[in-house]
Amino acid sequence: MQTVQTATNQSSLPERQRAALVSLLADDDPAIYQTVRNKILSYGQLASLWLKPHTLSNDPQMRRRALEIVRRLACQRADERFLEYCQRGGEDLDLEEATGLLAQTRYPEVSLEAYKALYDQWADIARDRLLGVRNSDQVLQTLNQFLFEELGFGGHDQYAYDPECSYLNRIVDLRRGNPIGLCAIYLFLTRRLRLPVTGIGLPGHFICRHQSSTREIYIDCFRKGLFLTKADCIKHLLRTSFGLADGHLSPVSTRRIVQRMCNNLHVTYAHLEMTEEAARVQRYVMALSR
Repeated sequence: MQTVQTATNQSSLPERQRAALVSLLADDDPAIYQTVRNKILSYGQLASLWLKPHTLSNDPQMRRRALEIVRRLACQRADERFLEYCQRGGEDLDLEEATGLLAQTRYPEVSLEAYKALYDQWADIARDRLLGVRNSDQVLQTLNQFLFEELGFGGHDQYAYDPECSYLNRIVDLRRGNPIGLCAIYLFLTRRLRLPVTGIGLPGHFICRHQSSTREIYIDCFRKGLFLTKADCIKHLLRTSFGLADGHLSPVSTRRIVQRMCNNLHVTYAHLEMTEEAARVQRYVMALSR
């Protein structure tokens, strides 16, 4: 999504000229429409106020075009907000907030509070199911039954070619996603339940780990919560030729989780030759890598 230049004197356009300009949005001539569209976009966020009444127009073409521009401007505003968030220092970003702001760059209408309420509700249900359960295996099995069987979350094998598998709102809505997105939802719930679970950034894959005083259990959220041992993870590293480098089985900071999410999304857009979207996400990756 290209950044739209904002006019330095946005309020200078007289109301009559503004009304005339907006009325031309419904013109049947594609060349006139594109010229008018670009002119309106040059006024930045102020144009959203001009166009809002026309999103309810009785003219289908005017309504459709007004909605498209208003949405584009909302995406631009969300893009700027998330980029500013990525430029913050420190490793301990808020994962839920970060993934919500990322989702709004593509789906600006998303309500972060609504999804937070949904996660809260799921955690309340899971908490009731876990009453009296103490054994780590049973705790995780109960949570997995709820999340992956009852709610139906699971991996999408073609996630590398589907941007929706990287946006948390779409993963929640469709109940499918890529490994790191599914692990994020797992972390949202386990943190509410105060379970000692962290994200583990295996090269080429992403999993979670439950760490207690007596044992560690690795959880593959992409495969519906499949339990793995440390030996299984080492086999994965050897099989994929990454080797046993330091850090491959260590918890990943929130900042690096978000960076990896954005990098995956960038690769997906590049595969699909969606150059504007790939360039947009690359800016996030660069900001997070600092």
